[in-house]
Amino acid sequence: MRDIFTEIFENQPLDPMESARKGGRPSLRKRFYNQAQVGEGGPDGFPVLLDGKQVYTPLRRPLAAPTRALAEAIAREWQAQAALIDPGRMPLTRLANAVIDAVAEQAKAVAEEIAQYLGSDLICYRADMPEGLVEKQTLAWDPLLAWARDTLGAFFVLAQGVVHVAQPRQAIDAARAAIPTDIWRLGALSAITTLTGSALLALALNADAIDADAAWAAAHVDEDWQMSQWGRDEQALARRDYRRAEFDAAAAVLKLTPSS
Repeated sequence: MRDIFTEIFENQPLDPMESARKGGRPSLRKRFYNQAQVGEGGPDGFPVLLDGKQVYTPLRRPLAAPTRALAEAIAREWQAQAALIDPGRMPLTRLANAVIDAVAEQAKAVAEEIAQYLGSDLICYRADMPEGLVEKQTLAWDPLLAWARDTLGAFFVLAQGVVHVAQPRQAIDAARAAIPTDIWRLGALSAITTLTGSALLALALNADAIDADAAWAAAHVDEDWQMSQWGRDEQALARRDYRRAEFDAAAAVLKLTPSS
């Protein structure tokens, strides 16, 4: 059973666009179980079971979540699989694997990667024209900077264009202090930061200062503006849909795990 889980989740081109570019399809394993469920809580948390047997991560650790609600959400991904098990449609399971196999052992490094985004955060870099884009950035991003200032005591400065502007060390340190230490929330925050390009946006979502839909929209102000002017980019939208599933999985972890 453990080797099966390793085969399912390792070395798979999960992004359908990437798979298409490579001219092939991932090798998917047939569904081999009838029922996905959650077991009783134990030292590792609430285990995900297939026909009563423990599910394992690629590094052969028990797939278990800190809350029953989160474990049930992971189990629903397994139950939703049809004839074939497609890891590309299991973002919550893949995030859980990453938390258990990687974040748990490298929490300090993961937190540092998030902190590095604070030095060049998406929402600090503004267009100087056209007026419509400037207005949309202001409406979406200024409330996040105000939240960082008023709640975290982090005073970030704005830049125009793409030329790097150094942020005050005090601002970075103040925001860094808000990065969670719980490995599940830390893993979710890392995913959101990478997907959006904004650690401040991820920290605001972690603190319930913004909801998931508003956060996702804020991360795509520039892209949406470009499409409003030049038309829809269907390939870009397909890639966004895939990333949105990853984002929603991370947001679910934040919602279904206790905050510190």
